[in-house]
Amino acid sequence: MTVPPPSPLTPEAARRLQGMLPAEIGPGLSEREMDAVEARFGFPFSADHRVFLAAGLPLGSPRWPDWRDGDPEDLAGRLARPVEGVLFDVERSRFWHPSWPPRPAETSDALRLARSEMTTVPPLVPVYGHRYLPGVAGAYGHPVLSVWQTDIIVYGNDLSDYLRHEFLGQGSGAHGRLGVDFWSYFVDGGPGIDVTAPTPFTPYAVTAQEAVDCLRMLALERLIGRPHRPEQLVEAALTALVLDVEAESLPLLAGLSRAEHRQAEALFGDVLAELRLLQDLPEEAARWELVRWWLRLIVNGSLTPGAGGDLVTYEGWAALARPQALKPLVDRTDAFNDWAAMPRCDRELRAAAIVEEARRLLATPWPPPASG
Repeated sequence: MTVPPPSPLTPEAARRLQGMLPAEIGPGLSEREMDAVEARFGFPFSADHRVFLAAGLPLGSPRWPDWRDGDPEDLAGRLARPVEGVLFDVERSRFWHPSWPPRPAETSDALRLARSEMTTVPPLVPVYGHRYLPGVAGAYGHPVLSVWQTDIIVYGNDLSDYLRHEFLGQGSGAHGRLGVDFWSYFVDGGPGIDVTAPTPFTPYAVTAQEAVDCLRMLALERLIGRPHRPEQLVEAALTALVLDVEAESLPLLAGLSRAEHRQAEALFGDVLAELRLLQDLPEEAARWELVRWWLRLIVNGSLTPGAGGDLVTYEGWAALARPQALKPLVDRTDAFNDWAAMPRCDRELRAAAIVEEARRLLATPWPPPASG
């Protein structure tokens, strides 16, 4: 879906949105108050964020940051969490941003260099829970991000779209572009690339049927507008070839070198046609099939619970008009992503809860009876 050019948020529109929120709305912040917050914590509010906070200050839930009377340590912690999450993955998952110098061999040295690099990164400013807006002075129309370590997705094309998506189930369903240094890498590979990142699953097929199913699901992802990295298509083809799936173009796709990756999409289309996997499903049916696949990937360990839960939430639950059947998984994903309320020792338990709910959903008729 094409995203219309962003428009500045007006005070009137901000007040209308706040009137629909399940929150107490306190007096708005004055320009002087916002300037003082920026000076104290060392970041700028974006233009839309300033208009929103000037219209009223949402209160009544600890997930709304209280920029007027909130605990300074809590506010500083919220601001630090995106950077802490990146550094956590540098240390534990060997993440390394492509814009940084080469990674040192020792983890301690890598962490020290990453911490230094992160001091130059545009800040992310909390809007609600783990949803953030880039802190770029004077800018409007930036997407709102859902941030969990380096698992970062767009959760609204701008502040207005995000609030409708999060609280009213009325998001546009279109995918905006971020275009902010450093953070763009996580959601769109850099300015000008589609925002929704390819599904970060690891290969899992051990039978020919599973390999064909994977190719079909990748085709359905393409149908709803999700991109794929060429290496994903090559790897899926190679797996199918090894498992004796027969199609004339399969060896050609599986054998592509990195220099030939531009041919991957066309050859993938040929493979789909030869295997009769091309389908013109309605988008709703395609999304339900994909939700079931993503749930299987979560259960079999090919997709991490946090990333998989976010994927089902964003591309399934939100895009399918918030079916009640998926709400328990969405809630467990939200709990997993809630940094403020979760000690690190609870992460594995909350991840296991997502897997458990995915397994339960897979045992129901499909689509689930309560999806209406």
